[in-house]
Amino acid sequence: MGEQGGQCITCREGEGRMKVAFATEDGVLVNAHFGQSPMFTVFEIRHSGVQFLEHRRIALGSDENEAGKIASRIGLIEDCALIFLVQIGASAAAQVTKRTIMPVKVAFGSTIEEQIQRLQNMLARNPPMWLAKILHAEEGSGKAES
Repeated sequence: MGEQGGQCITCREGEGRMKVAFATEDGVLVNAHFGQSPMFTVFEIRHSGVQFLEHRRIALGSDENEAGKIASRIGLIEDCALIFLVQIGASAAAQVTKRTIMPVKVAFGSTIEEQIQRLQNMLARNPPMWLAKILHAEEGSGKAES
């Protein structure tokens, strides 16, 4: 993905877009449980392009207790519509979805690039109802622009 770190190629004004996060240990693979993920890699996804935004790392000391562990991670991805991960506990999943972030479980070791391509393919064709609703909500809320 040559888009990383710079411009979103061929993006048009006014088109649907959303931020998505990936629970990762290395910024390349989806290989972390939500509650143990040391960082989240964030991209902006549009119908016509992808833009790498940043690696958001967990602050030292934020994992003191279970509530702090979940809250610190949700705080890092609260502007995202989707979080791709390997596993998430029931309590964390409830808190994430309450913030209108959809957890998406994928196979351990899937590449972030592969998951982005799958998401773009869904958007390019006929996105499933749940994804179309998220994308439409993002357009109206400004969540993807923050």
